[in-house]
Amino acid sequence: MFNAERFVNEQIEEMRSKIKGKAIIACSGGVDSTVAAVLASRAVGDRLLTVYVNNGFMRKGETEAVGKMFDTLGVNYRLVDASEEFFAAMKGVTDPERKRKIIGERFIRVFERTAKEFGAKYLVQGTIAPDWIESGDGVRDVIKSHHNVGGLPKDMDMELVEPLRDLYKDEVRVVARYLNVQVAERQPFPGPALAIRVLGEVTPESVEIVREACAIVEEEIERASAAGKMTRPWQYFAVLLPCQSVGVQGDNRAYGRTIAVRSVESIDGMSAAYSRIPHEVLERISVRITNEMKSDVNRVVYDITNKPPATVEWE
Repeated sequence: MFNAERFVNEQIEEMRSKIKGKAIIACSGGVDSTVAAVLASRAVGDRLLTVYVNNGFMRKGETEAVGKMFDTLGVNYRLVDASEEFFAAMKGVTDPERKRKIIGERFIRVFERTAKEFGAKYLVQGTIAPDWIESGDGVRDVIKSHHNVGGLPKDMDMELVEPLRDLYKDEVRVVARYLNVQVAERQPFPGPALAIRVLGEVTPESVEIVREACAIVEEEIERASAAGKMTRPWQYFAVLLPCQSVGVQGDNRAYGRTIAVRSVESIDGMSAAYSRIPHEVLERISVRITNEMKSDVNRVVYDITNKPPATVEWE
């Protein structure tokens, strides 16, 4: 049986022996990177700089919430706004694998600049087992390149430290609860963020559409869960599709975008079943999205595909 206390003690000792100088850690505020940040902070203290990069693809209010969480954790941190740089790198890119690799490479370049300023030679990441399994390793096929694995540039000028590399999501949550990390139960959020929830080219306009739709999906599902109408799913979000369809606004023909709602049940993310969300909750999501975003969206669909054959994220 997995023992969180033993794992924490072992990883802290291992990082103390491995990290001989300063280190930075990429932390998005999700459970994986936050647990890794807490472990690394306990191991090397002020020799660690926790770096949050706002790539322009984050969810509504996320950057502000992460800053407050870092204050609570008492870690040494820096918030870096690199949104213009990321949007420029994504111009004209539509292929999902290229998106992930470009985002991974951009992250590393930002971290390298920050590490140079801080004098760090080590990069800590919250990589977990599904990340490198799905990214392929020469033996396994590539399902999708996770930005923190398949997107790492070969000329990266830092030594990589990955304390959670052999854990699955359910085990990371056990460690988070042991460490009393407030995001222990937070739903998974992909490192490339909303960039892979925009199918097709990623632009500030498309990201803003999916950001608002994701916020509505999260609010309605969490409200229904708190009211006892359903259990809170493992992961739930919106996807902006690269197509338009005909609709009606008043007496006029409308031509708008389509949002797909995705919600799944899982334990470790390696497999998943679509959530049986009550129809009234789905209807509320659809009505809010098409009313509050009527200038952009006129159709909402629900994804009822399991993993496999689909992945949780659409890209």
